[in-house]
Amino acid sequence: MSRKTELRRKQIIKAAYQAVSDKGYETVTLQDIANYADVSKGVPNYYFQNKEDVLAHLLEEITERIYQKEKAAVENETSFQEMLQAYINAVFVNPEDNEKFYKVYLDFLAQATRNERYRKINARFYQNCFSISQLIIMRGESEGLLHSMNYDDDGKAMRSLIDGYMIQWLMTGDHQKHRTYKESCLKAIQTYLTS
Repeated sequence: MSRKTELRRKQIIKAAYQAVSDKGYETVTLQDIANYADVSKGVPNYYFQNKEDVLAHLLEEITERIYQKEKAAVENETSFQEMLQAYINAVFVNPEDNEKFYKVYLDFLAQATRNERYRKINARFYQNCFSISQLIIMRGESEGLLHSMNYDDDGKAMRSLIDGYMIQWLMTGDHQKHRTYKESCLKAIQTYLTS
């Protein structure tokens, strides 16, 4: 893929992210994506097969970017508590970014039950998330803070708590409560893992 092609595809994917965030998955069109990218309507069709293809690439990109950021944050720390705090900080970035991501991501989740391509992308994202949780749990065990953990189940529970708190915060519509939900999420995970 040429540099120009790669840059144009990134431009279209970035525009698709903004378009879905503003308009929602169901109503966004290729014309909307072209408008957000400031290109003619035919340009997205030149670089992607159709709207679904653009949006599948968007889902892949945003979930991979989130995973890499969260993984890097955790790997930069050395203790269980620092790793867990870094993970929560990397997830609960700020109200604006979290609201935008989860609005788009929840739209995709609604589609994933009927779209095999989206389902596979989402399954890969969650496997990656579970691997981060497992790193944290293994560190806690090595420090003697956690005992007899089930890495698979407990990794899934951690991510479920994170997404649950994030969705609950999003439903409040109150950016001021972001920090409260972040702190509550951290406490819930600590309680779950150490009980």
